[in-house]
Amino acid sequence: MAYEQILYEQQNEIVLLTLNRPEKLNAWTPQMASELADAIGRANDERSVGAIVMTGAGRGFCAGADMEATFKKRIDGVDPGANTAGGDGGMPAGLDWVALCRTAKPLVAAVNGAAVGIGMTMILPFDVIVASEQAKFGMLFIKMGLVPELGSTNLLVQRIGFGRASEMCLSGRLYRGDEAARIGLVDRLAPVEALVDTAIGVAREIAANPDPQLRMIKTLLSQNAMATDIAAVQRRETEMLRECWKTPEHREAVQAFLEKRPPKFR
Repeated sequence: MAYEQILYEQQNEIVLLTLNRPEKLNAWTPQMASELADAIGRANDERSVGAIVMTGAGRGFCAGADMEATFKKRIDGVDPGANTAGGDGGMPAGLDWVALCRTAKPLVAAVNGAAVGIGMTMILPFDVIVASEQAKFGMLFIKMGLVPELGSTNLLVQRIGFGRASEMCLSGRLYRGDEAARIGLVDRLAPVEALVDTAIGVAREIAANPDPQLRMIKTLLSQNAMATDIAAVQRRETEMLRECWKTPEHREAVQAFLEKRPPKFR
């Protein structure tokens, strides 16, 4: 697929994806979603890639859905493209964004500016959110006469708790980067000039680890985070642990430890 609304750049073991509609503050479109899904799949298929970082071009991260290209078209009776009416949360039909993110190689968001509406909900399934002090977050759906999407009424509660998630969704107000970090929405805060380098540093630390086990841990976190049956949690962990014992990555880690050298996983 040729990319028109994003940029794809591989930097050794890291893929950097950049939302590239700076004149629109990288406002989301169905085409952007399709390009991102293709790019994440491409990175997943590349053995040398260990993690993926996503940021925005210019002064915005993603200022929500493009009003003209999405909401206005739908009100006028025209589908914005890719059968979003038949998709989940306004995504193109057949694209399960949350499942894609939770089964992908580790994803790190580098939020450089406004991340509102779908610009925020699309990164809630990511593994780590890094933001600059100039970032702004908002669940602005209520202001548009809408409700949140992409599993965000679950994922946001997991990140910041029920009360804070309720206030954020029901008020529709904006939260600056430092406040978002204080309430747990943002995992790491960085100066704007060091944002992408910080996110890439986090991604490289993750990417130094074996890919199959990274995927397994993501699956366990997805399945177990809200589980109430601790016996089921342990069963899932034990099943994957037994798989790990048979992998070349586990063998390499043990051998490297015994030989007092860094392991080579990719």
